[in-house]
Amino acid sequence: MNPASEAEPVLVAVAAKGHPLIDIDWTILLQFGLFVAMYVLANKLLFQPYVALREKRIAGIDGARAEAERMSAQADAKLADYEQKLAAARGKAAEEQRQVRAEAARHEQEVTEASRKQAQAAMDAAATRVKTETETARADLAQRAETIAREMAARLLGREVA
Repeated sequence: MNPASEAEPVLVAVAAKGHPLIDIDWTILLQFGLFVAMYVLANKLLFQPYVALREKRIAGIDGARAEAERMSAQADAKLADYEQKLAAARGKAAEEQRQVRAEAARHEQEVTEASRKQAQAAMDAAATRVKTETETARADLAQRAETIAREMAARLLGREVA
């Protein structure tokens, strides 16, 4: 028989007898100790800094979000205040414009009334002057008409008329 072929049935027989895959002996304590050491080391050097970094990042994001909301609310308040002031300014401008128009209309009426009175006074003065000149001219013409009538009658009759 072949020595290699003799060893084969022995390994198969030992495996068939139920030889355990993991031997539980003093190395398990060593493995557990290494596991705990690696856990503590990884926790201290990797996991805790990672968790702290994540918390810091989340806090920064939440803080920035809260700051953005605060600034947005502040901007909305300022916009509302600006719109209120703008509406008040427009109202005041409309009121001033109404007052200026009323004052302009009143001034226009005063100027028109003064001009009308002045024109009426000028027309009255002209009418009075025309009347006096007309009366003066009539009196003068009446006197001249009498003289002209006597001259004409004297020429027609050939003698002096008394």
